[in-house]
Amino acid sequence: MTNHEIDQPTRQPDSSRRNFLRQAAIVAGAGMAGAAMAGQPGRPTPKALGRGIAPRPPRRAETIRLGVIGVGGMGRGHCGALTAFVRNGTEDVEIVAVADVNDLHAAAAAKQIGEGGQKAKVDTYRDYRELLARDDIHAVVIASPEHWHARMAMDAVAAGKDVYCEKPMTFTHEEAFAVQKTVHNNPGVIFVVGTQKMMLPKYLEAKKLVESGAIGKPVFSQTSYCRNSPDGEWNYYGIDPEWKPGENLDWDAWLGDKGPREWDPKVYIRWRRYRDFSTGILGDLLVHEMTPLILALDSVGWPTRVMATGGHYIDKDMENHDQVNLTIQFEHDHTMIVAGSTCNEVGLENLIRGNEGNIYLNSRHCEIRPTRPYVDMVDARRIECPDIGNDQDQLRLAWLKGIRDRVQPSSTVDFATKVMVAVDLASQSIWSGHAYEFDPSAMKARRV
Repeated sequence: MTNHEIDQPTRQPDSSRRNFLRQAAIVAGAGMAGAAMAGQPGRPTPKALGRGIAPRPPRRAETIRLGVIGVGGMGRGHCGALTAFVRNGTEDVEIVAVADVNDLHAAAAAKQIGEGGQKAKVDTYRDYRELLARDDIHAVVIASPEHWHARMAMDAVAAGKDVYCEKPMTFTHEEAFAVQKTVHNNPGVIFVVGTQKMMLPKYLEAKKLVESGAIGKPVFSQTSYCRNSPDGEWNYYGIDPEWKPGENLDWDAWLGDKGPREWDPKVYIRWRRYRDFSTGILGDLLVHEMTPLILALDSVGWPTRVMATGGHYIDKDMENHDQVNLTIQFEHDHTMIVAGSTCNEVGLENLIRGNEGNIYLNSRHCEIRPTRPYVDMVDARRIECPDIGNDQDQLRLAWLKGIRDRVQPSSTVDFATKVMVAVDLASQSIWSGHAYEFDPSAMKARRV
């Protein structure tokens, strides 16, 4: 076992996932994470061993050649945004290849890209490794289901690609450490995690306030992601009767180490509802709120104790929970409470509390108000923040600019790793009924 695994595990990963984590940690230390699958049947070692071997980074005035891995709902959203950048003259990119185990999804994405105005041919692959083997692709967007993120991200880094990996960065915190180590051992790679709100100026302003001591000691914060889904969250992903495993869809490849199991189109398209493939509200929704708040509270350190509860209050058919509540303690005396719901849309106020003042983050702006005993010592003020438009587009553009300038933008692997510690331990806490502690010095978690 790696030193990142839980001392008293409540989940029992199968042998292939355990082998992945063990091999990934070993190989990441050598800066060759993509070789983590080498030696497995049908699993060749990636041809590139690190940044700068293949392909070379694009010059600043050069067209960035992209591949997109996973072109279901979110992947095609990225395709639409990237082709829009070209149409409006914002960026010069070409999506030259897409990969998906579903031939119909790959064909739909290629058609969408062409209809978006791109003239360059789009090649389609079932096996993402064939896309990564191409020397003419500078960077990739990974928009596959959660259980594939770690392996694909590490393979992409090893193949010399810059990476935009959808959130949550990984499925487990052990995988997050493996990805983090891989990225650190390949310092030339531009690696961004596609978490919304990380580009919003208010969180950067809040970070400055916290670190300047403007609210005294930050002791308590709160956030949430709540919405109401009467038909069941994620059931809006429709089932296509044209999907035919063994003909136009590789179900076993989609399952990966979660298989084998019988074909289930609900699991395939609504995987966020199922425990084996997603942490549900935690990883899919709450990361958008937790990650920028953790950015603002970078000074409070790592999560050290996580307790969470969850329930099936309305959506009885969903395996994951429709209501979750988290309490997360950090190493420098700070507690964060987080609420997530798909059965009520009223959330908590986005707020950082210090012993001398509070920072309110509900609007576009950043507002500081003193606590009553410090009203004569802390000045109330409002920091006006600009409207940056679609923050997700701004993150995509920051990644593309980072590829040209070789500068790492925000939404880094490090913040995503911190979040994955909180998310994964919260998920385990919900399912086991126990709290979990995390030791940042040993990078090790245990059930308590």
